[in-house]
Amino acid sequence: MGRLFLRLIEEDAAYELHAGLSSRDDLEDVVGADLVVDVTVPAVSPGIVEKAVRAGIPVLVGTSGWSEPRLADLRRVVAEVDGPGVLVVPNFSVGSVLATAFATMAARFYESVEIVETHHPGKVDSPSGTAIRTAELIAEARRDLGPVRAPHVDQRARGQQVASVPVHSLRLPGIEARQEVIFGGTGETLSLVHDTTSQAAYEQGIRVSLAAVTTVTGVVVGLDKLLPLGAPGA
Repeated sequence: MGRLFLRLIEEDAAYELHAGLSSRDDLEDVVGADLVVDVTVPAVSPGIVEKAVRAGIPVLVGTSGWSEPRLADLRRVVAEVDGPGVLVVPNFSVGSVLATAFATMAARFYESVEIVETHHPGKVDSPSGTAIRTAELIAEARRDLGPVRAPHVDQRARGQQVASVPVHSLRLPGIEARQEVIFGGTGETLSLVHDTTSQAAYEQGIRVSLAAVTTVTGVVVGLDKLLPLGAPGA
């Protein structure tokens, strides 16, 4: 993702690279930038984001692992320093955003929901940030209905529960990214599947996010907040 961001930034005359850093470089090098993009790893991402916020620099976060507890900590930091906005994007694919929106719509109609997410072997975190976000949004959509029905979750093979939704993570060669949300109801199942076959799927979302992040206030989560997902005329 870092290489993809660098290419898109180099191709756009509106941006000039201040510094390209790895997760092991000195964070002081972000000082003086107008915008920080964090696409590192979950273990170091919170430190990078907090450093940028306290330096008064808006941040675009594309690193996985930003669950609701981490976001709550980030909101406290931003409020404490009255800092710049932070845009956290679990997935830059428009198709993925739509699939999650559809899953949120369906969540109220089914008591049983499970997620299977598959990524390449190089992905270091599991569940994926997209799966975590999807599960959290499903739980929010069902807030007045209660948690999803998930029997035998005490068994390790039943996956990890995220906001009551069992999530199963696969890491396999030959695949970029895939997420399936499976709903079970009386006499039927509904599956919503999104496949990413190339990183080109992220380019539109990255451009939209780069253009929007400096206008964000507080902590904003999700590419869906930047896209016109409502029905025409709504």
